[in-house]
Amino acid sequence: MDYEWIRSRRRTLALQMKPDGTLVVRTPLLTSRRQVEAFLREHRDWILRQQEKLAAQPRGEQLSPEELAELKKRARRVFLARTAYFAPLVGVKAGRISIRSQRTKWGSCSARGNLNFNCLLVLAPAEVLDYVVVHELCHLLEMNHSRRFWAEVARVLPDYAASRKWLKQNGNALMARLP
Repeated sequence: MDYEWIRSRRRTLALQMKPDGTLVVRTPLLTSRRQVEAFLREHRDWILRQQEKLAAQPRGEQLSPEELAELKKRARRVFLARTAYFAPLVGVKAGRISIRSQRTKWGSCSARGNLNFNCLLVLAPAEVLDYVVVHELCHLLEMNHSRRFWAEVARVLPDYAASRKWLKQNGNALMARLP
C-alpha cells in the first residue's frame, strides 16, 4: 500500500485521505516503519471505505487557471461581505482576510485574528460557506474545538451540523476541482 509518511512532534498516529486519493500517515518523530505498517493493517477497513467514498463521488471538471483566478476574485467579495455580516453576531473583529486554493482546508484562523478561506467554498451552498465563516470567527473567541467553541458556533448557527455534514460528504469532490 502506497502512502505519504509525515513525522512531527505529535503524540498519536493518524490517517488522512487526500482528495486525490493519497493516503497520508502522520506519526510521532520516533515511530518505526513496523509500527506504521501495523497501524495501516489495523485501519485497513477505514482506508478501504475512504477509497470507496472517493471513487463514488462525482467528479466535476477541473478548473482552468483562468477560472480559478475568477473564482478567487468572486470569493474575496463574498467572504468580505459574509465576514462583515457575521463578525458582530459572533462578537469579534476579524483581521486580514485571505483567499486561498488549499487542497486540505476550508478555512483557518491565526493567533493575530487573520482569517484564510478556501475559494472553492463559493461553489458550495451558501449555508455551508456561512458555516465556515462563523467557524473561523468563533476561533477568535476560542482557539480550539472545545465545548465552548461549538456552543459559540451553535449560538450563531443553530443548524451548523448540516453544513458540517455536507462538507464531509461533498468536500472531496470540490477539492478535486483544483488544477
